[in-house]
Amino acid sequence: MAFAVVVMTCAAGVAQDSVKVVKGQVSDYFIPVVSNYQVTGVVSDEQGRPLEGATVMWQYSPAHCNTDAQGHYALVGTDHDVKLCVYYPGKEMTVVTREPAQRQVSVQLQPKASGPIGRERRPAQATPWYDPSRPGTSTYCNPMNISYNFEPWNNNTRQGGTFRSSADPMGLTYKGEYFLFSTNQGGFHYSKNLSDWDFVTATFQRKPADDDECAPAAWVVGDTLFYTGSTYEGLPIWYSTQPKNGRWRRAVERNTLPTWDPYVFLDDDGRLYEYYGSSNEYPVKGVQISRLDFTPVSKIHDLVLLKPDIHGWERFGMNNDDEVTLKPFMEGAFMTKHGGRYYLQYGAPGTEFKVYADGVYVGDSPLGPFTYQRHNPMSYKPGGFVQGVGHGGTFADVKGRYWHVGTCMLSVKYKFERRIGLYPVDFDADGVMWCNTAFGDYPCWNADHQPAAGHTQRFTGWMLLSYGKPATVSSTDSTLTAQHLTDENMRTYWSAASGDAGEWACVDLGRSMNIRALQINFYEHHTLQHNRASDTYYQYRVWASDDNEHWTLAVDKSDNDRDVPHDYVELRKTLNARYVKVENLHVPGEGFFCLSDIRVFGTAPGSVPQAVKGLKVVRDKADPRNAMITWPALTGAYGYNIYFGTEPGKLYHCITVNGECEYDLRGLDVGTGYYFAIEALAETGRSPLSKIINVK
Repeated sequence: MAFAVVVMTCAAGVAQDSVKVVKGQVSDYFIPVVSNYQVTGVVSDEQGRPLEGATVMWQYSPAHCNTDAQGHYALVGTDHDVKLCVYYPGKEMTVVTREPAQRQVSVQLQPKASGPIGRERRPAQATPWYDPSRPGTSTYCNPMNISYNFEPWNNNTRQGGTFRSSADPMGLTYKGEYFLFSTNQGGFHYSKNLSDWDFVTATFQRKPADDDECAPAAWVVGDTLFYTGSTYEGLPIWYSTQPKNGRWRRAVERNTLPTWDPYVFLDDDGRLYEYYGSSNEYPVKGVQISRLDFTPVSKIHDLVLLKPDIHGWERFGMNNDDEVTLKPFMEGAFMTKHGGRYYLQYGAPGTEFKVYADGVYVGDSPLGPFTYQRHNPMSYKPGGFVQGVGHGGTFADVKGRYWHVGTCMLSVKYKFERRIGLYPVDFDADGVMWCNTAFGDYPCWNADHQPAAGHTQRFTGWMLLSYGKPATVSSTDSTLTAQHLTDENMRTYWSAASGDAGEWACVDLGRSMNIRALQINFYEHHTLQHNRASDTYYQYRVWASDDNEHWTLAVDKSDNDRDVPHDYVELRKTLNARYVKVENLHVPGEGFFCLSDIRVFGTAPGSVPQAVKGLKVVRDKADPRNAMITWPALTGAYGYNIYFGTEPGKLYHCITVNGECEYDLRGLDVGTGYYFAIEALAETGRSPLSKIINVK
């Protein structure tokens, strides 16, 4: 690397700038009044010899001068001109920074480095484990690996810096493909298998510095797809029969209802209904609307309201533990009809919490009355790498199987920094609607597959191999250390000291493992990006080794041009390795190479753990919404799945706990009895389920 030798001297008496306003024929002109002065110096080569004809200029300015035979220059500048750029053929272009009081700056140039500018460009190589020309997958892993938009330049980003976010998703099937709409994306995503997603830009947004297309609704009528956003002021309702081509028109210019968090539901009889509301004061509302102009044709109904004094999971707070700050929020209404019954879903208690979930009421009419389902919440995921699954939407795939997309909590740089998760949904023989979040942040089979165990049992059996493993890195920026790479916490992250090609992070799995998939979770550190850009992409390579000395290229994404913030790589065949190294080639937005976690999935040699014995659940007698769950540690286990439900054969809830042997559950309903069981998670596999215990 070449370095410039810079000599600076100071002069006193720097004048302050001012502004002169000149009134023109059409507008006023603001002309800065500045003090001009000369900055002088000598430009020399690496041996100190003066260079004649060197160019000296202010960076990004048209003002420049050339050195004389003695290497002297004199360049007129102001206090605002602080970056001096010097160039000479065959030498490295050098930029130096001066203080405003420094009037003499001498620069010594170094020989130009050999080789091409930037890194060598070449096609990515196919390996036995990954072929970049055939990137399609048969599995998926949450959070969804979609092109999350960057937050606009607003008060949210001024405090914590650039971040990505999306939330409030709803999915649907349209003309044999899957469409995903969500908050503040400037368009939508679509897929053929619910694993591999493409993005289409659409010009719905009217306020570039705000998310005026927050919590959108989309619905299908015949061959037409409709779309609108949340509004208290009135937004258009768009429609299209060719949405992927960007051909959208306005069905109406402005909504007439204050529909925040809307959902529009077309019943079998052709009647159209709208559900909406996001409040900790008012209930979710429902109304029948016209199919012509979407105005109300029935009275507006107050449908359901939160009851946190009875439903523990509806309480405010990160662990349903804050009944002081605010009352909980009820939002994100959604309607699903199945078996002739109407399932009204809603999100609570707040999007910034790990306990964010969707509940459900059931009725025989689209406008009620509705009865609280005994199994609640319907979708629930307060543990594991991905936490939270609230304010979502339920849809059927092309084979009639149901799925749920929901909002995942991140909330690091801002409380509304969020991701999206996808989970299978089913209705049991008694009509109970439930969402399976067990192993929801592990590799699962996608919509192209029907697992032998049934639609909801999609876990591949590939265990987590990287949890708590030691990691080494090329460099570290401040306190963002390597330990965060394997802590199974999406809210912590490591960053290199730059975004340069060649920065790397390596995980030591401890012994050779049978690796089946990788999830590379990127994060934003010193990134400069707001809203959506077409050149947002990551490029990297993954290397594997058994001895940390001899390396084999396993995954080559050196020419990737897709935005993959949570890049999930399903390997074509098993990779046997102890060390996994991720080498950076390019990160977007001039940011540093930054990862929240490197997650490695597969199996390790050995026997699966025995069943856990001694599970204990103590329900709080003073507050039956709470229960403390404990169990003895099992040798070889890195984590546990706690299952519970309202019947022994309906343990539909799952909470993943890593590295601990207790969990403070505050999501129970008063007056409801529960059954609990637990399984151990190890790199060799999962244990049998423990004995089921009844907690009245």
